[in-house]
Amino acid sequence: MDKIVLSQMRFYGYHGVFPEETKLGQRFMVDVKLFLDLTSAGRTDRLEETVNYASVTETIRGIVEGKPFKLIEALAERIAAAVLGEYEIIQAITVRVLKPDPPFDIHFQGVSVEIHRKREES
Repeated sequence: MDKIVLSQMRFYGYHGVFPEETKLGQRFMVDVKLFLDLTSAGRTDRLEETVNYASVTETIRGIVEGKPFKLIEALAERIAAAVLGEYEIIQAITVRVLKPDPPFDIHFQGVSVEIHRKREES
């Protein structure tokens, strides 16, 4: 399966378990891999034969910058469900959410979760 990769999208959200996280907010980085057949788009050079990734990024922005989730696992799951629900051409998605500055007394590059979801076969 072919894929389109959207890397290191940066958003500001209010997700987390601690009250400070939901009050002050923090940065989140999101990577997605969209799995779909790009054969026709490659041959025809027509946007209608693929997914408009600018539109996908706006879908993701609305989720990350919207309703807070306690867990980045839930945030990733919501992104995957929304993208698969809105863009029928996408057959599967991998979502990685990175919280680069979790409120721990330790220095590291952050914590991330990565999930992979496929469209249910009918």
